[in-house]
Amino acid sequence: MALEDMRRRTGKNFVPQVFIGDEYIGGYEDFNILDARGEIDRKLGLKAAGPAPGEERVYDLIIIGGGPAGLTAAVYGARKNLDILLLADQLGGQPMLSPEIENYMGYQFITGPELMAKFEEQTRRYRVDLKVSKLVTRVGMEGPLKQVTVRSGETYKGRALIIASGKRSRVLDIPGENDYAGRGVSYCATCDGPLYAGETVMVAGGGNSGMQAALEMSAICSHVHLVSLTRLSGDEVLIGKVEGESRIHQHLLWQPVEIKGNENGVSSVVISSTDGKETEEVAVKALFVEVGLRPNSAFAVDLLELNRRGEIVVDCECRTGVKGIFAAGDVTQVRDKQIVVAAGEGAKAALSAYEYLLKQR
Repeated sequence: MALEDMRRRTGKNFVPQVFIGDEYIGGYEDFNILDARGEIDRKLGLKAAGPAPGEERVYDLIIIGGGPAGLTAAVYGARKNLDILLLADQLGGQPMLSPEIENYMGYQFITGPELMAKFEEQTRRYRVDLKVSKLVTRVGMEGPLKQVTVRSGETYKGRALIIASGKRSRVLDIPGENDYAGRGVSYCATCDGPLYAGETVMVAGGGNSGMQAALEMSAICSHVHLVSLTRLSGDEVLIGKVEGESRIHQHLLWQPVEIKGNENGVSSVVISSTDGKETEEVAVKALFVEVGLRPNSAFAVDLLELNRRGEIVVDCECRTGVKGIFAAGDVTQVRDKQIVVAAGEGAKAALSAYEYLLKQR
């Protein structure tokens, strides 16, 4: 009789079908999504769960980082109906600096900002307490609880923690770099490249990031000098494109040693061969630094094990050496720094955190 009634009321032939009163909610999946967003409580006239007046809030899960790993972890955690806080200095992470993404499944071509906008949109469908412009400065323990402090001084507590804080650009640490930062020295070709359209520029770095920056600049600049300590390394597709672009002049086994300029900004960069036998001053209007990334792990150095590169050491289930603390994405020692890998690691970390929390109840 119940099945017949459901068929009559909805015209659908599957179970379960969920109703609240006379309102059709959908199937099991629809119910879970609405429950994670707090909509079921609202429809039932229940107040959202939260601390009693005067009681400090303790989240089930705190996530540090708003890149692919952090946002994916938030979605997977929310679908387990966890009370989640996500703290991020900014949303999007390193993909925001990628003009072209051709290897993320489901999209033959998409820009980094477009892809991360979709990540953010999906995350905001769920009940996640998302706080942006919150730079984490310290992670510690208060008994079994994890305590996270941000630059403004606020402190948040959670039963489990996922660190997905990613990496930031390395610097060259050469004379003139600080003097001309923002006046011709840039760490983001996507952001600042259009300012130098038609000019001669230089890119430092021979990996994927350096090659992508050189290709991007070659589309709008008259000449691009690509300087690398090593031979070109990275995806063969990118190497082929760089070698086939006539406006890119390669200086392999060379390195920038000094940046010169005037009141208008950068005017030239002095480069030297790695054996120290040759030096050349190249006239350019800008230098884009793409020499790799440094893990954003300083806030956890006193608590977690880091490798010699400063990456957080995790096992295959994203567990650190401290119970209830997990890490995912580029901040860890996981080898391949790719968006799809970071997203997968974020999902793994959330599921591991959920399993940990189940055992604490």
